[in-house]
Amino acid sequence: MKIALHTLAIGFLLLIGGTSAANPQSRDGHRIIPSRDIAWAPGPASIPAGAQAATLYGDPSKEGLFALRLKLRKGYRIPPHTHPKPEVVTVLSGTFRLDMGEVEDRGKAQPLPAGSFCALPPGMVHYAIADEDTVIQLNSTGPWSLTYVTPKDDPRQKPM
Repeated sequence: MKIALHTLAIGFLLLIGGTSAANPQSRDGHRIIPSRDIAWAPGPASIPAGAQAATLYGDPSKEGLFALRLKLRKGYRIPPHTHPKPEVVTVLSGTFRLDMGEVEDRGKAQPLPAGSFCALPPGMVHYAIADEDTVIQLNSTGPWSLTYVTPKDDPRQKPM
């Protein structure tokens, strides 16, 4: 009986997540990605260079829900901008400063340590700064985009 229960337990563990760690698992519409298997790449062109990004779920460029992680180095900043859809952010590590408004003022930006959460409605002007190496998770619906308050802050703009 003990051996049968042990075998059943091992079988259950394999069923819920013991398959190859090299490939994120997706069965029946759900997705499992162990933290060691998160594939980081350069951040999207719409944010300043230097961030790393990993799409965990969905596709930010298409209609539908998505989950995107951003790895930001100490001092990284995203100038004042807006999004056309709600933005839901959880700070996973580090400290993320966030404030609303069209003028960036680091001293006014609220520090959000690991574990903090914020939800911003569409069109809310905000900016962000990483006080230290920081990882955030951004959840929203695509297609995701951002519009900078000052066009020269947009990294997609070519210098004249």
